[in-house]
Amino acid sequence: MAAYDHDQDHDKSKLPTVSPQDDQQSSSLSDKLENDHDHDPAKLKDYDPAKAEHRAGGGHSDTEGELVRQIELESENAIKYRTCSWQKTAALLFSEYICLAIMSFPWSYSILGLVPGLILTVFIASVVLYTSLIIWRFCLRHPEVRDVCDIGQYLFWDSRTVWYLTAVMFLLNNTFIQGVHILVGAEWLNTISNHGTCTIVFSVVTGIVSWICSLPRTFDTLSKVATFSALFTFISVLLAMIFVGIESHPAGYTPDKGDPIYTAIPVAGTTFVSAVNAFLNISYTFIGQITLPSFIAEMKEPKDFWKSVTAVTVAEIIVFSIVGAVVYVYTGNQYMTTPAFGSIGDEVLKKVSFSFMVPTLIFLGVLYASVSARFVFFRIFENTRHKGNHTVVGWVSWGAILAVLWVLAFIIASVIPFFNDLLSIMSSLFDSFFGFIFWGVAYIRMRREDYGPDFYKKRGIRGWLGFLLNVGLIGVGLFFLGPGTYASVMSVILNYRAGTVGSPFSCANNGL
Repeated sequence: MAAYDHDQDHDKSKLPTVSPQDDQQSSSLSDKLENDHDHDPAKLKDYDPAKAEHRAGGGHSDTEGELVRQIELESENAIKYRTCSWQKTAALLFSEYICLAIMSFPWSYSILGLVPGLILTVFIASVVLYTSLIIWRFCLRHPEVRDVCDIGQYLFWDSRTVWYLTAVMFLLNNTFIQGVHILVGAEWLNTISNHGTCTIVFSVVTGIVSWICSLPRTFDTLSKVATFSALFTFISVLLAMIFVGIESHPAGYTPDKGDPIYTAIPVAGTTFVSAVNAFLNISYTFIGQITLPSFIAEMKEPKDFWKSVTAVTVAEIIVFSIVGAVVYVYTGNQYMTTPAFGSIGDEVLKKVSFSFMVPTLIFLGVLYASVSARFVFFRIFENTRHKGNHTVVGWVSWGAILAVLWVLAFIIASVIPFFNDLLSIMSSLFDSFFGFIFWGVAYIRMRREDYGPDFYKKRGIRGWLGFLLNVGLIGVGLFFLGPGTYASVMSVILNYRAGTVGSPFSCANNGL
């Protein structure tokens, strides 16, 4: 990983789980558990991760020993959470990132131009990879962390108020993403059935199916479905590229509009609001760090997480760039739709390619619902037998929590007539913290802990580069929070002026 982190620790002994010496001299945690008889589970039953004494600014823990204790705590449970390998975690990440949002990249490229669009794709992917690895290092130091809310508390003065504020943003963010997938599920049903019934009915059907698919309680189980989901998404976008390439003309073609026109740079007259929205569209697709602490918290070997996130980032750059560029070139500025399935002229081909996206339409909402549900469930049933065993109370509660989340997602998605624009506003507000600000602060806190308040001076050029880079990350987050939110709000205003805003609980056809 030396190629990744220009700013690695000098003292590797402070991070035993990632040091080369440990990799050579010790076995994996799973092997260690089989041979270690010194831990008494009875002495550990009252261990409460939320009460762990060390914080981001207050010293290192025995991270490997802490992981051993956590795994031993659930060793006799029927439901075990720390069971994911790095490959299974990669499958979860693939399903989160390789999704329907890929088909919005051609629209972004049509606004920004092909060259700036491709450059921003690589840039944002690299920034997200960097911040993801900061999260990984932070979680290695603090294996008691269960989700981004714990990290928020640790980073900002160990404040419980910050924990609650982060929890509100965390749950709202995830519930809005669930709402997106209810809407898109209804969109697919309308498309495939030629608006066979009221859109609200299709939304209810999508919500019920999603609730059923959310019931598995561990990421280990969900990872099997995630692989299936990511594979079908890849087939879907591959077919879309082939179909727009072999067609004589895209959907909506007229001789007056002419053949598709694509440009290397933004066209004359591109407004600040449209350019920022196109940039944010690319960014939102990559920004998913909010779930990473939850994934790491269920890994058997958290030190391997870098493999998962690096593999997914490389795949993202390749797939997003190729799909965005090919579809944009064959569709052009005049015939662009979002998602780009709508630009496929042949109705049958459009339905075929869109239909392969169905597993992802369901699973990604399921993944975020599961992350939110375990956040609530673990807080209610921590240190009880219901958390790790098949009890009636545990399963009924788990199902009820998921049901509440899906009902809320349905209501939010149906009652707000400008839901997509509201999602952009929420993303600007929340992703500013979960995508950038948190992790710039995390880096500074970890370096300050290791080297003192003047860490950037003591470490020479590497210290200054690391410090300036992460201050820059905080600045990017503030850009999302300020101009990003402004552009999203302006989009709502412009849509109202254009009369394109619908009505609450509408039966109108939203199919492609």
